[in-house]
Amino acid sequence: MLIRSAILALITLFSCIGPVAASDDAADDKKALASFMQSDVVARFHESAFGYAIFPTIAKGGIGIGGARGKGRVYRNGKRTGEVTMTQLSIGLQLGGQAYRQVIFFQDERAFNEFTSGSFEFGAQAEAIAITASAGAQLGTEGTSTSANEKQSNANYHKGVVVFTMGKGGLMYQAALGGQKYEYKPDN
Repeated sequence: MLIRSAILALITLFSCIGPVAASDDAADDKKALASFMQSDVVARFHESAFGYAIFPTIAKGGIGIGGARGKGRVYRNGKRTGEVTMTQLSIGLQLGGQAYRQVIFFQDERAFNEFTSGSFEFGAQAEAIAITASAGAQLGTEGTSTSANEKQSNANYHKGVVVFTMGKGGLMYQAALGGQKYEYKPDN
Protein backbone atom coordinates (compact mmCIF):
# COMPACT_ATOMS: atom_id res chain seq x y z
CA MET A 1 0.00 0.00 0.00
CA LEU A 2 2.84 2.41 0.87
CA ILE A 3 4.58 1.72 -2.45
CA ARG A 4 1.33 2.26 -4.37
CA SER A 5 0.82 5.62 -2.57
CA ALA A 6 4.41 6.67 -3.28
CA ILE A 7 4.08 5.81 -6.98
CA LEU A 8 0.80 7.73 -7.23
CA ALA A 9 2.40 10.74 -5.50
CA LEU A 10 5.38 10.60 -7.88
CA ILE A 11 3.13 10.43 -10.94
CA THR A 12 1.19 13.43 -9.63
CA LEU A 13 4.42 15.34 -8.98
CA PHE A 14 5.75 14.74 -12.48
CA SER A 15 2.45 15.61 -14.11
CA CYS A 16 2.70 19.00 -12.41
CA ILE A 17 6.37 19.68 -13.16
CA GLY A 18 6.59 17.84 -16.49
CA PRO A 19 5.74 20.84 -18.68
CA VAL A 20 8.50 22.90 -17.04
CA ALA A 21 11.05 20.18 -17.84
CA ALA A 22 9.89 19.84 -21.45
CA SER A 23 11.02 23.14 -22.91
CA ASP A 24 11.94 23.19 -26.64
CA ASP A 25 12.98 26.79 -27.02
CA ALA A 26 16.48 27.58 -28.32
CA ALA A 27 16.29 30.77 -26.24
CA ASP A 28 16.07 28.60 -23.10
CA ASP A 29 19.23 26.78 -24.20
CA LYS A 30 21.08 30.08 -24.66
CA LYS A 31 19.88 31.41 -21.31
CA ALA A 32 20.90 28.21 -19.48
CA LEU A 33 24.30 28.14 -21.19
CA ALA A 34 24.85 31.82 -20.36
CA SER A 35 24.22 31.02 -16.68
CA PHE A 36 26.87 28.29 -16.79
CA MET A 37 29.31 30.51 -18.69
CA GLN A 38 29.55 32.81 -15.65
CA SER A 39 31.96 30.17 -14.32
CA ASP A 40 35.48 30.36 -15.77
CA VAL A 41 35.77 26.59 -15.34
CA VAL A 42 32.68 25.89 -17.45
CA ALA A 43 33.77 28.47 -20.05
CA ARG A 44 37.10 26.63 -20.41
CA PHE A 45 35.32 23.34 -21.16
CA HIS A 46 32.87 25.04 -23.54
CA GLU A 47 35.71 26.53 -25.59
CA SER A 48 37.50 23.21 -26.08
CA ALA A 49 34.63 20.69 -26.17
CA PHE A 50 33.79 18.70 -29.28
CA GLY A 51 30.09 19.16 -28.44
CA TYR A 52 27.65 19.48 -25.56
CA ALA A 53 24.14 18.69 -24.34
CA ILE A 54 22.21 21.39 -22.47
CA PHE A 55 19.17 20.86 -20.24
CA PRO A 56 17.54 24.21 -19.29
CA THR A 57 15.40 22.48 -16.63
CA ILE A 58 15.48 19.06 -15.06
CA ALA A 59 12.76 18.43 -12.47
CA LYS A 60 13.60 16.09 -9.61
CA GLY A 61 11.32 14.89 -6.83
CA GLY A 62 10.27 11.98 -4.74
CA ILE A 63 8.34 10.51 -1.87
CA GLY A 64 10.17 7.29 -1.03
CA ILE A 65 10.47 6.55 -4.74
CA GLY A 66 11.95 9.42 -6.67
CA GLY A 67 12.81 10.45 -10.15
CA ALA A 68 14.06 13.18 -12.40
CA ARG A 69 13.23 14.10 -15.97
CA GLY A 70 14.21 16.79 -18.41
CA LYS A 71 14.46 17.54 -22.11
CA GLY A 72 17.43 19.15 -23.75
CA ARG A 73 19.27 19.59 -26.98
CA VAL A 74 22.67 18.44 -28.25
CA TYR A 75 25.06 20.77 -30.09
CA ARG A 76 28.19 20.26 -32.16
CA ASN A 77 30.18 23.22 -33.53
CA GLY A 78 27.43 25.52 -32.24
CA LYS A 79 24.75 23.79 -34.33
CA ARG A 80 21.92 21.71 -32.94
CA THR A 81 22.13 18.03 -33.86
CA GLY A 82 19.13 16.63 -31.97
CA GLU A 83 17.00 16.36 -28.85
CA VAL A 84 17.72 14.34 -25.74
CA THR A 85 15.52 13.24 -22.84
CA MET A 86 17.00 12.41 -19.44
CA THR A 87 15.16 10.08 -17.04
CA GLN A 88 16.31 8.92 -13.61
CA LEU A 89 14.59 6.73 -11.02
CA SER A 90 15.71 6.23 -7.41
CA ILE A 91 14.50 4.38 -4.34
CA GLY A 92 15.32 5.39 -0.79
CA LEU A 93 14.55 7.90 1.93
CA GLN A 94 13.57 11.06 0.05
CA LEU A 95 10.90 13.70 0.16
CA GLY A 96 10.56 16.89 -1.85
CA GLY A 97 11.43 18.33 -5.21
CA GLN A 98 13.96 20.49 -6.99
CA ALA A 99 14.68 21.93 -10.41
CA TYR A 100 18.15 22.35 -11.87
CA ARG A 101 20.06 22.93 -15.08
CA GLN A 102 22.62 20.53 -16.50
CA VAL A 103 25.28 20.74 -19.21
CA ILE A 104 27.33 17.80 -20.46
CA PHE A 105 30.53 18.47 -22.42
CA PHE A 106 32.03 15.88 -24.77
CA GLN A 107 35.81 15.92 -25.05
CA ASP A 108 36.06 14.26 -28.45
CA GLU A 109 34.13 12.67 -31.29
CA ARG A 110 34.18 9.23 -29.62
CA ALA A 111 32.44 10.55 -26.48
CA PHE A 112 29.97 12.55 -28.60
CA ASN A 113 29.13 9.51 -30.74
CA GLU A 114 28.72 7.28 -27.70
CA PHE A 115 26.24 9.74 -26.16
CA THR A 116 24.31 10.29 -29.39
CA SER A 117 24.17 6.60 -30.33
CA GLY A 118 20.55 6.54 -29.15
CA SER A 119 20.65 5.41 -25.52
CA PHE A 120 23.32 6.37 -22.98
CA GLU A 121 23.53 5.78 -19.22
CA PHE A 122 25.96 7.02 -16.57
CA GLY A 123 27.58 4.47 -14.27
CA ALA A 124 26.58 4.22 -10.61
CA GLN A 125 29.55 6.26 -9.33
CA ALA A 126 29.25 9.18 -11.77
CA GLU A 127 28.82 12.64 -10.24
CA ALA A 128 28.19 16.09 -11.58
CA ILE A 129 30.11 19.19 -10.54
CA ALA A 130 27.84 21.84 -9.09
CA ILE A 131 28.21 25.45 -10.15
CA THR A 132 26.85 28.32 -8.08
CA ALA A 133 26.13 31.77 -9.43
CA SER A 134 27.85 33.51 -6.50
CA ALA A 135 30.05 30.79 -5.06
CA GLY A 136 32.15 33.20 -3.00
CA ALA A 137 29.31 34.06 -0.63
CA GLN A 138 27.50 30.78 -0.15
CA LEU A 139 27.37 27.98 2.40
CA GLY A 140 26.10 24.53 1.53
CA THR A 141 25.88 20.91 2.56
CA GLU A 142 29.55 20.29 1.75
CA GLY A 143 30.78 23.23 3.85
CA THR A 144 31.91 26.59 2.58
CA SER A 145 31.93 27.53 -1.06
CA THR A 146 35.72 27.23 -1.04
CA SER A 147 35.35 23.45 -1.24
CA ALA A 148 32.86 23.85 -4.09
CA ASN A 149 35.28 26.16 -5.92
CA GLU A 150 38.13 23.65 -5.44
CA LYS A 151 35.99 20.84 -6.89
CA GLN A 152 35.05 23.07 -9.83
CA SER A 153 38.66 24.09 -10.54
CA ASN A 154 39.81 20.44 -10.41
CA ALA A 155 37.18 19.40 -12.96
CA ASN A 156 38.38 16.96 -15.60
CA TYR A 157 36.85 14.76 -18.24
CA HIS A 158 36.05 11.20 -17.19
CA LYS A 159 35.75 8.81 -20.11
CA GLY A 160 35.44 11.84 -22.40
CA VAL A 161 32.54 13.46 -20.51
CA VAL A 162 32.21 16.14 -17.82
CA VAL A 163 28.88 17.23 -16.30
CA PHE A 164 27.99 20.47 -14.52
CA THR A 165 24.74 21.23 -12.69
CA MET A 166 23.25 24.46 -11.37
CA GLY A 167 20.30 24.60 -9.01
CA LYS A 168 17.34 26.79 -9.94
CA GLY A 169 15.84 28.59 -6.99
CA GLY A 170 18.24 26.92 -4.58
CA LEU A 171 21.70 25.49 -4.10
CA MET A 172 22.86 22.16 -5.39
CA TYR A 173 26.47 21.35 -4.74
CA GLN A 174 26.46 17.73 -5.87
CA ALA A 175 24.26 15.54 -8.00
CA ALA A 176 24.59 11.81 -8.43
CA LEU A 177 24.30 10.82 -12.07
CA GLY A 178 24.03 7.08 -11.51
CA GLY A 179 20.89 5.75 -13.13
CA GLN A 180 20.43 8.73 -15.43
CA LYS A 181 19.41 7.45 -18.85
CA TYR A 182 19.54 9.59 -21.96
CA GLU A 183 17.51 8.97 -25.10
CA TYR A 184 18.80 10.89 -28.11
CA LYS A 185 16.80 11.65 -31.28
CA PRO A 186 18.68 13.32 -34.14
CA ASP A 187 17.15 16.24 -35.98
CA ASN A 188 15.88 15.32 -39.43
